[in-house]
Amino acid sequence: MAHPTRRTVLKAGFLGAAAALLPVGARGEEVESHGLSLFGDLKYGPDFKAFGYVRPDAPKGGTFSQQVVQTTYNQNLFTFDNLNMYILKGAGAAGVDMCFATLLARAWDEMDAMYAYAAQSVQVSSDRLTYRFRLRPGLSFHDGSPLTAEDCAWSFMRLKEDGHPYITEPLRYMKEAAAEAPDLVRVTLTPDRGRTTPLTIAGLPIFSKASWAGKDFTRTTLEPILGSGPYRISRVDAGRSISFERVKGWWGETLPSQVGSNNFDTQTYVYYQDRPASFIAFSTKNFLFREEYTSLNWATGYDIPPVRDGRIKRETVPDHTASGAQGWLFNTRRPQFADPRVRQALGMAFDFEWTNKNVMFSLYRRTASIFENSMFKADGKPSPEELAMLEPYHGKVPDTVFGDAIVPPASDGSGFDRTLLRGAGKMLAEAGWTIDNRVLKNAKGEPFTVEFLEDDDGLYKHTAPFIQNLQRLGIQATFRIVDPSQMQIRTDNFDFDVITQRVSYNSTPADDMRAYYASSNAKVKGTLNRSGVADPVLDALMGRMANANSREELVTACRCFDRVLRSGFYWVPMWYRTERWLAYWDEFEHGDPGAIYELGAMDLWWKKG
Repeated sequence: MAHPTRRTVLKAGFLGAAAALLPVGARGEEVESHGLSLFGDLKYGPDFKAFGYVRPDAPKGGTFSQQVVQTTYNQNLFTFDNLNMYILKGAGAAGVDMCFATLLARAWDEMDAMYAYAAQSVQVSSDRLTYRFRLRPGLSFHDGSPLTAEDCAWSFMRLKEDGHPYITEPLRYMKEAAAEAPDLVRVTLTPDRGRTTPLTIAGLPIFSKASWAGKDFTRTTLEPILGSGPYRISRVDAGRSISFERVKGWWGETLPSQVGSNNFDTQTYVYYQDRPASFIAFSTKNFLFREEYTSLNWATGYDIPPVRDGRIKRETVPDHTASGAQGWLFNTRRPQFADPRVRQALGMAFDFEWTNKNVMFSLYRRTASIFENSMFKADGKPSPEELAMLEPYHGKVPDTVFGDAIVPPASDGSGFDRTLLRGAGKMLAEAGWTIDNRVLKNAKGEPFTVEFLEDDDGLYKHTAPFIQNLQRLGIQATFRIVDPSQMQIRTDNFDFDVITQRVSYNSTPADDMRAYYASSNAKVKGTLNRSGVADPVLDALMGRMANANSREELVTACRCFDRVLRSGFYWVPMWYRTERWLAYWDEFEHGDPGAIYELGAMDLWWKKG
């Protein structure tokens, strides 16, 4: 697989991913708890001392450094010019989220659970529309000023108004956040909120209200923002690297949800715009940890002295997380991609079997679903439960939705499957496109053009054969590289034909899916709904996902959503792995990284003794 592009979206902590339901008392009274999960099933009791996957006595100290390979919100893989990653403007710096505490903290050995962090408990009203978070004593920001409920309320309301679209989308279901006492913040939700909305809020960063007095939250800044988390920014080399130092005597260090984590004294992210240069930098110890995403490198690139003599260790670990979606996304706002038959035909021109064998050392599997490697993926024919949920949409979705789940066609592996290309040509003709002197044109005589827009050349070897097959269909297909800043501007303003995107969804999908597929987000500048998906059936099914009353109902809703989404052919699926490739200098130790829903290297590993 090629290195992830700038469009990679990391699971953002627990924003939009955890659920917030507690069992309500028999008489409908309010219930108070030390944690929240989607369906009320917490693994750890109120007196737990540490998560089971951490080493509670892990030594503190040492340095952890890595290249930026994943992004969220406004971040960029290749550069940064903003220390506020929570707004739309600028390119946010990696790792800034380590500087901020949240009300609750994620447990990585459960699909959807969060536990007391800055809040020591949460009380839920019987109608589940009001949540009161009781702050623990002794909270403070890095300058020593107290962290209060007023700071929490201000932060949540500010993000609701001025945050990145990925944040403002779920927060539209938050009616109000207010301080009832210095240690008690009340969050009120709208009746149409999804189950995940409360924990979306509990996973938001807490800012210091006083430190923002007289400042514009929406403007880019290279001035560190005052936080209260385990780390603070220690060094900024704009566009090149950013370092964080562990806060000594931090108030959260002994909390059960924090014990055994945040073990390194210093953490650094480094940026590289050239992939070969970044590998050379790693091999010469300019940074210490590398998760490999390039099959060529993993297969052939590590025959180097530090690996042969054991100074660099390599590991392949299982990946229990949903693989998410990587593929070429069509901009359906453009007329040539408006017809799903056209999008399906273009997808038939990609020969995965040839590409996997000749470019990727046969290390990958073909992606069919956005929920690959998870229970939420639709397979085969719909179950009785799926059919019952899909029944109201007869006539509103293609009939194929009610048959076998759609999968990309397998080629003969030649790189030029004539049968598939003939089928694609027929489908394009049915959609009104005809060949004129080897050029595919519409009824107005306009040629069919496709520009694959990228901000590096990592996928060129994969895209070039695809382009050749499109050209055989009469399509004027090209590959264009722009600089990262231009890429961001063009993507945010929908100025593209086709882009590559990799999205890692949360282990329990629900409200977070709206950011990527809701009709209401199709035309929002900077939206994560890059393809411009606008389908009322998908909107309705996302509502079923967000308000599922059991895990079984959630699984059914996700599989129905998957079937309908696939029928739209909004993207050309690429490939995925069920394992992760790690390389690191022999300076670290760790537990079992394949036993939890997140790798957690920088959070859960420790310096070698």
